[in-house]
Amino acid sequence: MKEATKRSIFRWIHIIFGIPILGYIYDSPSDTPNYASAIRFVFLPVLLVSGCGCGKATSFDDFFRRDRPIKVPA
Repeated sequence: MKEATKRSIFRWIHIIFGIPILGYIYDSPSDTPNYASAIRFVFLPVLLVSGCGCGKATSFDDFFRRDRPIKVPA
């Protein structure tokens, strides 16, 4: 898969999962406890991971690469 395609996928995931957080911020305070746990445990972690993928897609792949040598501090 091309890097541009990966960034595009991460960007759309980031946009879609950011919409409920805007609703959480701008909704009335009486309704926010109803879906606060979904924001905290589902939408925010997905938003953080997709944000890392948007900007650092190439280095994100390098982080999980298996063929690099392990450096042991002396």
